[in-house]
Amino acid sequence: MINRLLFVYGSLLDAGNEFAAYLSHNATLYNAGKIKGRLYDIDEYPGAIIDANGYPIQGSILSLNDPEENLKILDDYEGFGNNQEQPNLFIRKLLPVETINGLITCWVYLYNLPVEGLEEITAGDYLEYLNKNPLK
Repeated sequence: MINRLLFVYGSLLDAGNEFAAYLSHNATLYNAGKIKGRLYDIDEYPGAIIDANGYPIQGSILSLNDPEENLKILDDYEGFGNNQEQPNLFIRKLLPVETINGLITCWVYLYNLPVEGLEEITAGDYLEYLNKNPLK
């Protein structure tokens, strides 16, 4: 059985995003969470990379109603898979996500292209960053 938990940290948290709206009908909020890494502004969305020397990246853990179908749709949105441009824009990995109840294994989309020259969101919170930079 496929893992049904998904950690989201960026545009999938933004109520104005059509895929966030899709998730609001196809998943339920499970818990708040965070991963250790680095978060970058990639213009219209953020990208996270895992880095043990990084900082906490804040997000939400969602429980997908139909993980196989939901992940197919999200893979296409995130540019992940064999039928997407190579190298993939994002990769999907199972990672431990920290919660107040301990570590939980979740799917996470991680940025898969070079980050040189991108603005780093060192606070680790994409929605807070958007609120402070309304023109983004």
